[in-house]
Amino acid sequence: MAATDFKDYYAILGLNKTATSDEIKKTFRKLARKYHPDMNPGNKEAEARFKEVNEAYEVLSDPEKRKKYDQYGQYWKQAATTPGGWPGGGTTNVDFGGVDFSEYGSFDEFINALLGRAGSSAGSGRNAKWNYSNYRSGGPTGFGGFEDFAGYENRSAGGSLDTEVVISLTLGEAFRGTSKRVATGEVSIPAGVKTGSKIRIKGKGQVDPYTKQQGDLYLKLEVLPHAFFQFEGENLVCEVPISPDEAVLGASIEVPAPEGMITVKFPAGIRSGQSLRLRGKGWPKPKKNERTDLLVKIAIVPPKEISTVERECYEKIKAISTFNPRSNLNQALL
Repeated sequence: MAATDFKDYYAILGLNKTATSDEIKKTFRKLARKYHPDMNPGNKEAEARFKEVNEAYEVLSDPEKRKKYDQYGQYWKQAATTPGGWPGGGTTNVDFGGVDFSEYGSFDEFINALLGRAGSSAGSGRNAKWNYSNYRSGGPTGFGGFEDFAGYENRSAGGSLDTEVVISLTLGEAFRGTSKRVATGEVSIPAGVKTGSKIRIKGKGQVDPYTKQQGDLYLKLEVLPHAFFQFEGENLVCEVPISPDEAVLGASIEVPAPEGMITVKFPAGIRSGQSLRLRGKGWPKPKKNERTDLLVKIAIVPPKEISTVERECYEKIKAISTFNPRSNLNQALL
């Protein structure tokens, strides 16, 4: 990655390096909702921001990736893609592009020599003359940047040839199913996948240069947070506000469901926090022609502003009402 391409993932999320995992997750959810394509239809700037936020969260939410990112900065991917963070992978006398990596004991030593830091054990020969400006300009090292060996991985004996790629989906994509382009081509993702679901593509992983065997490619799926729907176990859940008069009298209202608006009727006297279960209106069950339930949680919301007439009506109701919701509170005394 070129220095000019470096992305400060902490800055993208508005955090600093001391942020906890909980702070990172909380901030990500807030920003994901703000810039989600469903909340900003047709807004290319919001879409680009959403992708940046998701990319930053993907790295900083993974302890191993975050550790590499904090340690190596713009070169973290090069360290992360090699076993133990080192291109040599445990072999000796490895030569790549004219550089003898066997002179270094670890990726740390290589970086130290590259950037002129103290602590490098490779202090003689051509490597002692390396410096950052030469490296970036493609000088004595013969490289134009880390991109030249970003994909290089010398797998140690017995290591897995399988490769895992994380793919992020919007809730709509996961609900309906979609297709995504990966390095091996177009991949179909079935409806009803959830965060943690995996798709195996046989024979599309790494190739062993000695045996010519090829591993499998695993797509690890992540469903991004949604502004309205959340998961509660296998079911979908959402919160719908109703007015005080609707709560007292009962009503039929239009409620969003994954496939569109549906009419929901609730009884008089419903309480805030109660849920209505809409059977078969939730999440698709993969490989089954079934769906889980949608739980509609009720939230009674009083108006912040009312007219003079409305206030007079409420005053009249208050004057004639015999209902006391706190009549049993005296039983709570110790």
